[in-house]
This record gives sequence, structure tokens and C-alpha cells, in this order.
Amino acid sequence: MAFAPMGPEASFFEVLDRHRESLLAALRRGGGEPPSGGSHLASRFEDSVGLQMVSHCTTRKIKSDSPKSVQKFALILKILSMIYKLVQSNTYATKRDIYYTDSQLFGNQTVVDNIINDISCMLKVSRRSLHILSTSKGLIAGNLRYIEEDGTKVNCTCGATAVAVPSNIQGIWNLVTDAKFVLIVEKDATFQRLLDDNFCNKMSPCIMITGKGVPDLNTRLLVKKLWDTFHIPVFTLVDADPHGIEIMCIYKYGSMSMSFEAHHLTVPAIRWLGLLPSDLKRLNVPKDSLIPLTKRDQMKLDSILRRPYVTCQPFWRKEMEIMADSKMKAEIQALTFLSSDYLSRVYLPNKLKFGGWI
Repeated sequence: MAFAPMGPEASFFEVLDRHRESLLAALRRGGGEPPSGGSHLASRFEDSVGLQMVSHCTTRKIKSDSPKSVQKFALILKILSMIYKLVQSNTYATKRDIYYTDSQLFGNQTVVDNIINDISCMLKVSRRSLHILSTSKGLIAGNLRYIEEDGTKVNCTCGATAVAVPSNIQGIWNLVTDAKFVLIVEKDATFQRLLDDNFCNKMSPCIMITGKGVPDLNTRLLVKKLWDTFHIPVFTLVDADPHGIEIMCIYKYGSMSMSFEAHHLTVPAIRWLGLLPSDLKRLNVPKDSLIPLTKRDQMKLDSILRRPYVTCQPFWRKEMEIMADSKMKAEIQALTFLSSDYLSRVYLPNKLKFGGWI
């Protein structure tokens, strides 16, 4: 059963369709982004995968007879024993569940998170294989239907509310969509505003996702699953600031901390739709709607510019250099000076129709 078309006429999607054809051609050639340069550190960059852990990276030994590491060793054994019971009984637990089995012993949630990452990396398996699930915070809306592991049928068709990203992405099946594109929205507030403006229906067929800031594992897994299943264009809508760019890079290239799971998490085909620093001048966004870069912002921006994958993204580099030169950043909400619905009514439709992504 197809979704009923409610969006623009077919000609609106001509540029998007050509973009998809170019992505499919790149897949057939077995490639992703243009070749990259840069040094190989603890994580290396591969254009078709993103950041990956290298085999000769630095390792750390945890010994039971060392006063410095005996506590860490004991905590690892504790969590390994819990994982063994989960696997044996074919049940699942969240990281939060594990922490609360003995919160005084673990001290804080970060200790548990880091140990689970270490175990996953050490055994070279995903958290799902350890029967550990992450709590989802992301939302999804638009032209998508699927069935959850327990048989529950989910319809994400846009309404006033969105659907929570499932906690078991590997367990969902029978995914159906007619979507022409996927839009990843950095912030929940922007996502909700687009829902209120009926953006999904106006731009139908499409899918909209938010990780509510830095994305959790399940939101990243869902974006990856949508790409692997349908190979439709994926775009990001983030603030024109270093933090927004960092979040976009996590979706596209991954992160150092999760580089051992890059093949399951990254989508190098992602494109930057907005908000571009060059858009601020092009749209004559007034200076009082802009925010000066802090010292921390400048350090983050410098760090991103030094990363290996930026060398194969000259247009990204140019946008970041515009930001660095102006020493100003902007939130997506800065566009409201033009009109309250400028983002959904003009900015995004024009970007999508005329290929305004990089």
C-alpha cells in the first residue's frame, strides 16, 4: 500500500531525484565520498565508512593484581557476568538498568557506559550482541511504516506528534516508505516547529528525524538503517555553529568513541542542507540576530578544521572558514526575522528544489 501523495508536484523533486541517481551510481562503483587524506591516528578515516578504529591503536591493560586497576577490573567482571546472564536467558537490559542493579558500586552512569563501550570494543561486537539496549531519545515523523520485533505496527505519518525512535532498531522489519528524502533536524524545538507548520505533509513524501541534540545510538542506527534499506538522500539541518557542525559530523562520519562500530552507524552520503554560514549573508540576517563565537566555539571549530575528513569536503571547509572569519554563529531560529514560518515555507523548500546542499 503506497502513501497518498500530498506534497508538491513531481517536477519539484527533479534535482533530488538526480542527486539520488548520483548516490546510487557511487554505490555501484563501490565508493562513497572523494578520496581523503590525513594521518592515521587511533581512528582512521575511510570515505565509504567514516571514522574507524585501526588495528595498531594504543591499548590499555587492566590487571587484577594492580592496585591502580583492581577496581576497574572488578567492575568489568561484574558487568561481564550480567551480560552472560542476559545472553543465556535471551533477555535484554538498558545501560540504565545495569547501573541501578548496584548504583553505589558503580558510582555514576558514566562508569557503566564506558565499561560497556570497552567490552564491546574488546570483543568486537555491537552492544545489541551483548543484549544491552540504549534508551532512545530521538523522534521520527513522515512517510514511514514498520513492524516492531513484538509485532506492533507503527505508522509515522506526520501529525501533531512524532513517534519515538525504537529501542531495538535491529528488531524492526517490513519497513515501507515512498520518501524522496530524509531530513535530520538537530534540535527538538526546530523539529516540533516543522511539525506544527505541517512540513512533512507539505513536502511529502519525506521522513524527518531528530536526535534532540547529540544523537543517541538508536537514532544513529535508525538513520543508517533507512539509508541501507532505501538509499534515499539524507540531509542535515543544524545551527550555523561549531556544535551543530559537530553533530552533523557524528551522523556522517561517526565519533572517536564509537569508531569500532562505524560500519553500523555512519552514513557518509549525508549532505549539509542548512543552516550554512554563507546563508546568513545571502539572506541579510541582521547582526543582532547573530551570536559572537566564544573561545570554546573557536577551539571546537579549529579542531573540526584539522580533521582528516574535512580535506575531502572543500565546500564544508569554506563554510567553516566564513564562520571563523566573521567570528559569528547563528541558530536556525535567526531566520524568523524574515517571517515566523520562513524556515518551512521558503528556506527548506527552495534548498530542496534547487539543490542548495553541500
